[in-house]
Amino acid sequence: MAARDYGQYCGVTRGLELVGERWALLIVRDLLVGPRRYGELAAGLPRIPSNILAARLKELQAAGVIRRVPRSRVIIYELTPYGRELEPIVLALGAWGFKAMGDPREDQIITSDSMTMALRTAFRPQVASTLPPTAYGAHLGPAELLIRVDGPTLDVTRGDGPVDLAFSAGPQIRRLISGELGPDRAIATGVVDVLRGPADLLDRFARTFHLAA
Repeated sequence: MAARDYGQYCGVTRGLELVGERWALLIVRDLLVGPRRYGELAAGLPRIPSNILAARLKELQAAGVIRRVPRSRVIIYELTPYGRELEPIVLALGAWGFKAMGDPREDQIITSDSMTMALRTAFRPQVASTLPPTAYGAHLGPAELLIRVDGPTLDVTRGDGPVDLAFSAGPQIRRLISGELGPDRAIATGVVDVLRGPADLLDRFARTFHLAA
């Protein structure tokens, strides 16, 4: 359990005592994408000190949020069923925080796991259900994601593969997802660079993934 104690008998305060320490929810965010080794968690959170990462992992494990599992001679960390109950909370917090993001600073980066969760947050299954199945290859800074949309189902994995549209973008892709820039304008201003496939599919992407700022 985290050291923080608010001294109140309340579900909100108890939740904050369990996952409210700095970096804790970002560890949960990355584990919502999938199990990770210690080194993978450290790489995905490049500013976290190693002693803090180790402490947070111990606290989350003691709280029953995550567990250590041996796999192929290595130890991985994964969410417990109790920990996975945090997914709608993390997605809702991401949608709420999106409204206040503003423009990225020069030192802010995109990671594969953070972008995967951003896409889950912005995904509109009710819209996707009306559109043909589509695969996108997104090169977002150092993150390369294969995004498959089939009706109300979204699958995001690392890497490349056969896609209908491949594009690259940086943190400014927020302006496309928020609707601040339309697809044509996003391409014209260099926010999005179409690598292969018909450019008009970017409109389908923008309709499928949208968060109002």
